[in-house]
Amino acid sequence: MATAAKTRLSVEDIKPGIGSRILNSKEELLRGENAEELRDLLEQRGVLVFPQVNFTDEEQVAFTKTLGTFAPEMTDKGGEDKVHPITLDEKVNPSSAIYLKGSLFWHIDGTMNQMPIRASLLRCVVPSPKGTGNTGVANTYAAYEALPEDKKAEFDSYRVRHGAWPTLMYWNPEPNQELLERMQGIGDVEIPLVWNHESGRKSLVIGNTAHTIVGKDHFESVRILNWLREWATQEQFVYSHEWSVGDMIIWDNTGTMHRAEAYDPATGRMMVRTKLEGEEPLQ
Repeated sequence: MATAAKTRLSVEDIKPGIGSRILNSKEELLRGENAEELRDLLEQRGVLVFPQVNFTDEEQVAFTKTLGTFAPEMTDKGGEDKVHPITLDEKVNPSSAIYLKGSLFWHIDGTMNQMPIRASLLRCVVPSPKGTGNTGVANTYAAYEALPEDKKAEFDSYRVRHGAWPTLMYWNPEPNQELLERMQGIGDVEIPLVWNHESGRKSLVIGNTAHTIVGKDHFESVRILNWLREWATQEQFVYSHEWSVGDMIIWDNTGTMHRAEAYDPATGRMMVRTKLEGEEPLQ
């Protein structure tokens, strides 16, 4: 008896240094037959775009589980696997809207975790007006690989302190003491500037949680970290996704930075997110 042929993955690269579109139907994707190919492609390309795939919430959860272990949000209660709302509207998302204000600036999720999440899947429910609210992704694998050899040798030796509290300074540089101490209470850790992945590749671990290079004063630390952010967000390393209802993107959280580009929260922009558990320590 003949067996059905495996679904062929339909892919279009977006830019040489980052991004691919996946053009398969949601029915094909939900079969999970291409899960390993998608995981490999994600690591190679940094971000995958599924234009108007139009998953339901339940389908997004199911698709996430084809790619790895589903990672529940820390702020969600009840224990069930579900999508998480991403909005700056505190009435809709009272538990985490305030922390999302820092997401308007380049960052990596979970830099204070020994094993940051593998990837995030973000789907558009309500877009902001065209030209605002894009999601930007920067390929920190490619950015590291393009560094001059002397810079690689220098940065390979650095360790950097990361915390949630520096993100506060990007949008509220004069916070009240209660808010500052709440953010500082989340923790502060020392990690490598360059992630040595189990694959043998390396990526930069930077963004708005990074505040001090160990062994350097604040002045020099800021100078170097700012240079690295500017380097890693050059045009050739960055993809900016303009949202339409039903679009979904996945970014490799272990080898990219991301940010939401500026928009007016009053527009009601609403995304829903699922995540994959981390699979290798940050080392």
